[in-house]
Amino acid sequence: MRQLAHRPAMVVAGLSVIALIAAGCGGDDTDAAAPSSSPAASSMSESHVASSEETTTETTTPTTTESAAPAAVTLTGERDVEVTLTGPLAAKYSSATDAQKEALGKPLTGDHNAGTRESGVVFQQFQGGVIIAKNNAPGTPAYIVTSGKIRDAWNTERAPDGTPSVTGKNGSAGPLGVPTSDVTTEGDVQQVTFEHGKVTENTETGEVTVTVNGKSVPSGLK
Repeated sequence: MRQLAHRPAMVVAGLSVIALIAAGCGGDDTDAAAPSSSPAASSMSESHVASSEETTTETTTPTTTESAAPAAVTLTGERDVEVTLTGPLAAKYSSATDAQKEALGKPLTGDHNAGTRESGVVFQQFQGGVIIAKNNAPGTPAYIVTSGKIRDAWNTERAPDGTPSVTGKNGSAGPLGVPTSDVTTEGDVQQVTFEHGKVTENTETGEVTVTVNGKSVPSGLK
């Protein structure tokens, strides 16, 4: 009860202080609110779009930090088999655009469609593309490759100099190495950069250009 008796005096004192501050700062018109910005949406190839009957079901397992990437993402793959992505692959799928997820489709099952290479590269194949990372260490960036011809050129067996060779290596083990970007689009040209080169496709003409260590080499595509 004693505490309540003092409240009117406190309110009067508080109003007096506010009046004094308002009088001293009345000429300050500074706008403290910063303008908001929205990220640009990535344009992705949708040459391998899953049908409406093959919609991927996604379940995420959150970490304790709200802004952190999920520890795991569980998807429904072919024949309703569950596929769980972890580490960089889970982080990438979680942050992928709707267009990227649609182009990827359902994850493929089986040991040859996912796992860790001898080099440490981790990957998960999908109906319409692949998510791949240099290794499974936390914070390692992963990338999505969905463009059909770019992916085919990357998966073409090549000699160390990048020229197509039936005795060469392909994919991340080949001379191009691991992707260092998603598919990017500028006009009619789509491109993916790799550790040791890049592959571009002109979607208007169908022409594919492969560059390995700064040298243009045949695409190897028919």
